[in-house]
Amino acid sequence: MEQIKTRPSVGANFEARTVRDIIEPAKSIFNKVSVKVALEEMHARATDSSPVIDHRGELLGTVSTNQMNRKVGGFGHDPTTEPVEAQIEKDNPYCFEDQAVAEAEQMMLNAKVGEIPVVTRENLLVGTINIAAIAQEKKRGKRLERLNPAPESLTIGYSMPLLYHQ
Repeated sequence: MEQIKTRPSVGANFEARTVRDIIEPAKSIFNKVSVKVALEEMHARATDSSPVIDHRGELLGTVSTNQMNRKVGGFGHDPTTEPVEAQIEKDNPYCFEDQAVAEAEQMMLNAKVGEIPVVTRENLLVGTINIAAIAQEKKRGKRLERLNPAPESLTIGYSMPLLYHQ
């Protein structure tokens, strides 16, 4: 008899999934570059904000093009010599890679942001998570729930019903 291996449904318990499951690689800015270099990197990536890291990869905060243009250009500072480190916003939300996706989603909704950095418990940047990826994962999970049978109807082998599933 052949034994059938079952795998848990992606959508069956969305709230239990961790951020690590849907993380995206992060494009970050090094804290020692100038504002001009940071703005050029962000423009090349077509992004309005970016996480900032130190030489170890530790998340220091984020910078935004609007804030840098306002604070640096608006006050007449030279963006080629002004360090990006002085422009870091430190009070932005972030989440841990082992947090539940539902928690990260709630954090983004509360902060009214579409994307947040993801860090290890040592505060090292590992990626980002965004609200669109979470919504897509939820939608994918619902489709899989319809395709996958309920645990009570799983079978082992060809004809033995699984009577108890934990």
